[in-house]
Amino acid sequence: MVGPDDGRAPEAAARKPARERILETAYGLFARRGVRDVGIDEIIAHSGVAKATFYRHFPSKEALVLAYMDRWYQVREDAIEEAIAHAHNPDDAILAAFTVLDDWFSRGAAEVNTFLHVVIEFGPGHLLGRAAMRHLTDIRERLCALAEAAGLEDPVGFAWSFHILTKGAMVASIEGDQRAAARARKLARALIDLHRPDTLGTPTQDREDVKRQLDLRRREKAHQN
Repeated sequence: MVGPDDGRAPEAAARKPARERILETAYGLFARRGVRDVGIDEIIAHSGVAKATFYRHFPSKEALVLAYMDRWYQVREDAIEEAIAHAHNPDDAILAAFTVLDDWFSRGAAEVNTFLHVVIEFGPGHLLGRAAMRHLTDIRERLCALAEAAGLEDPVGFAWSFHILTKGAMVASIEGDQRAAARARKLARALIDLHRPDTLGTPTQDREDVKRQLDLRRREKAHQN
């Protein structure tokens, strides 16, 4: 497989089909420098294919990026669905994504930031930006279904909040936090509790309890002085 650091195809990869070599080479280059900064000629040179071969598989750079994004999404979706299938209960099914993220992050920032590059570099008004948003919507809809199966309140709101945690973990991983997925998983457990019908409002009560304890400590400290 093409290394994400240099985007060059090793000898073993040279025996792969041309389309596969192009995709893997593009992946490494996009991960390191972003989509806009990488040109087709560079991808052709690094993948070791003829220009005619490239255009036979990908009529444009946008077609190549769309193919990459589809693969990125499918690989993660398959891994998450497998983790969900092995979950012991509805809560674990929801949290399964972080097991996949933890493994994903351990492979290095290039495994994470390619997709973020696409989301950030292009907006919802661009073809690539819309494709990225569709994939994100698909993920949220799956989370919403899992939240409903777990009997959580406001599954749509839960899915949006859960997605904030996963995106934050992705950014933290790029920053160098090796425990980003584990930290986000703990927060996700609290988010699940927040959306349980029988514990809805508990965080507010907890804050009131903390406030009372702080007030009591201040009075005790003032009395001691």
